[in-house]
Amino acid sequence: MDVLRHQLRLCLVTDPGLCRAIGVVETVRQAVAGGVTMVQLRDKHATTSARIATALALKSVLAGTGVPLIINDDIEAATAADADGAHIGQGDMPPSEARALLGPDKILGLSCQTPQTVRAADVTVVDYLGLGPVFGTATKTDHEQPVGFDGLTHLVSLASLPTVAIGGLKARHQSDVHTSGADGMAVVSAICGQPDVKSAAQAFANMGPAT
Repeated sequence: MDVLRHQLRLCLVTDPGLCRAIGVVETVRQAVAGGVTMVQLRDKHATTSARIATALALKSVLAGTGVPLIINDDIEAATAADADGAHIGQGDMPPSEARALLGPDKILGLSCQTPQTVRAADVTVVDYLGLGPVFGTATKTDHEQPVGFDGLTHLVSLASLPTVAIGGLKARHQSDVHTSGADGMAVVSAICGQPDVKSAAQAFANMGPAT
C-alpha cells in the first residue's frame, strides 16, 4: 500500500484534445520525465480498440519507469492491453464486477464524491479512491458539485484506502492537498497542453511531495 500511495502522488489524467499538439504518448513521455508518478488514460470518445492501441503505446513509453498505467472507465481495454489497472466512477460497472474481470493483482480505483460513497467503498475490492471534484473543471463537464478543500479533508478522513484528490487542481494547490491528508493529486490541464510539459510536471515536484 505504501508503494501505491507514492504512485498516487502525481497522477496525470490524459485529455486527447489538450494533448493535440504533441499527442498523448509524447505528452506522457515528457510528463513522466518531469515527475508524474501515475498515468490514467482517459479518452471518453474513443472506441475500446483505439484505447487499447493507445494503452499499448503508453506501455512502451512507461516500460522501466515504475509508473503504472491505469485505464479510465474501460475494463475491457485495461484487460486487453494488460494495463496495471483501471479507474471507474459511481455510474460505471460495480467495483466487484470490475475486480472480477481485472483479476486480483491489478490496481482498481473508484471515484467518490460524497461521504456515503466513501463509506460504501469495499476495501477488499478497491485499492484507492479518487476524491472530488475539489473544483469545477472544463475537462469533465458532467462532474458533481465541487467539494472544495474542506470537503476534500472530510472525505479523506472517512477513507480507509489511499486517496487522490481530483478536479481542477494546479501546482499551487499542492500544499492544500497535503494538508487535506490525501496521498496525491490527479491533474489534467495543469500538464496536458502546456507549452513545456516536462516543466509543468516538474512544477509539482519542485513544490515538494504531497505526502
